[in-house]
Amino acid sequence: DVQLVESGGGSVQAGGSLTLSCTASGYTLSSRCMGWFRQAPGKEREGVALIYTAGGNTYYADSVKGRFTISHDFAKNTVYLQMNSLKPEDTAMYYCAAKRIRCGGPSHWRIDFGYWGQGTQVTVS
Repeated sequence: DVQLVESGGGSVQAGGSLTLSCTASGYTLSSRCMGWFRQAPGKEREGVALIYTAGGNTYYADSVKGRFTISHDFAKNTVYLQMNSLKPEDTAMYYCAAKRIRCGGPSHWRIDFGYWGQGTQVTVS
């Protein structure tokens, strides 16, 4: 079965950094739209960052532009989310998602991603 597994979450003080990883098994990340989403308690899930792995197109939520960077490593079949200058409002469960479709714009938050990871918690104090 296809599986996406997130890792790298944890607790960090405001201003600190974390790198999240999403590793795929049973699924290649070639020519995929990969997304990072987050959800805080009592709030709707929101898009954080997108990358189209074939072309490297990326898109970020306004709230994280300049602070977060999404990237991928084909050799490791992994997508990363480097998070710098973390703020308390970044606290959430972070999920990765995948679909074989081109992406790179704001409308793509609404893509019906076929695969989701289990999430990794990020807490910023």
